[in-house]
Amino acid sequence: MTDEGAGATVRAQHVDGRLRDDRDFRLYWLARIVSLTGSLITVVAMPVLVYTLTGSAALTALTATLDALPYLLIGLFAGALSDRWNRQRVMVAADLVNVVVIGSVPVAHFLGVLTVPHVLAAGFVAQCLFTFFDGANFGALPVLVGRERVGDANAAIWGVGGVLDLVVPAGVGLALAVVHPSTLLAVDALTFLGSALLVRSIRRALSSTRDHRDPLRPRVVLRDVREGVRFLWSHDGVRSQTVVGMLQSTGGAGFVALFVPWADQVLHIGTSGWRFGLVFAVWGVGGVLASALVSPLTRRYSVAMVTLGAIPVSAAAGIATALVTDWVLASIGMVVWGIAYQLVLITSLTYRMQVTPEHLLGRVNTAGRMLSWGLGWTLGSVAGGALAAATSVHVAMVSLVSVGVLAAVFAWWSPLRQIAAHPRVVNGTPA
Repeated sequence: MTDEGAGATVRAQHVDGRLRDDRDFRLYWLARIVSLTGSLITVVAMPVLVYTLTGSAALTALTATLDALPYLLIGLFAGALSDRWNRQRVMVAADLVNVVVIGSVPVAHFLGVLTVPHVLAAGFVAQCLFTFFDGANFGALPVLVGRERVGDANAAIWGVGGVLDLVVPAGVGLALAVVHPSTLLAVDALTFLGSALLVRSIRRALSSTRDHRDPLRPRVVLRDVREGVRFLWSHDGVRSQTVVGMLQSTGGAGFVALFVPWADQVLHIGTSGWRFGLVFAVWGVGGVLASALVSPLTRRYSVAMVTLGAIPVSAAAGIATALVTDWVLASIGMVVWGIAYQLVLITSLTYRMQVTPEHLLGRVNTAGRMLSWGLGWTLGSVAGGALAAATSVHVAMVSLVSVGVLAAVFAWWSPLRQIAAHPRVVNGTPA
């Protein structure tokens, strides 16, 4: 049986019924939620840890750079390899190694030998491992639930993720008032272990049957990479969504990279306590609302139309948020921005999963993530740190989020307009 035939068989067996009644999807969903909880703790705690140790806005911004840099460096190869390997094993192995990598930070702090290079190196290595996990994860979900249910599955995952975005950072902000940030990373290490055990418990295959007769050699991997990049760049919709994502990520990265010094120096709420946690958390309100809107919007409109409607709102809300100096107004702006920003993110991811052949899912999606997140996030975070050092945190923040305007202009001049006007149906879903 061919890869596509095997994939079709798997999907046909599990395409009907509610996702909540699907045991394997529940395990997959719970694994992602457990892992996301730990990641959110680290997203808040790690830059605070670096800022506490150094007081440097540039070094703090570097933590955001290291989040995305691995995707830029190895994303294409991770995606190509994950299309060849057993996706479930890749995800479990990446989680287990990250238990040690992230866990090394609180251990070093306990022993009194923690250094800033150690923290930055742990963040970088953890994201390298996550790049392989993500490559496998991108291909696993459509095989697990079927392409017809990918939109609903993404909405379910991002919906609870939005709730966590709201609750976890607020809790971390309160915890930082009494607990050293390195100690909180121990919780993230435990969540990697929980995720590995849950993914390992999934019974259904996360990969179609593979029939690779070519030995795994560098030239073969490079050929696989080229095949994925060729599909991405030749497909008008996937290419356009990727460029929009890259530009939006550039602005988003600048904001995240400078958030801690921005909260301290511009909003004057410090780097711990309930106000800091609340401002960090309100993005989650937007995530919850965006996830709730995805399914009804994509049933009524094409994915491309939803992107075109959300991206100008994202640009305007991002600039408005960066301009204010009052923490209450900033919180309101982040809610609106979060809705629009994450609508673009979820619809872009769903679109790629819908239109990409199963045997290319890992490499096409990691190629898209490499450009939209790896390149965009790296550029935005590096530029944010450099601008903050040359001017001020506030000027750098406003400058970076203004890149969202370019994303909106590009989207409305790209093939997405024609795709939105004449959507193509993929497995019963308007693409």
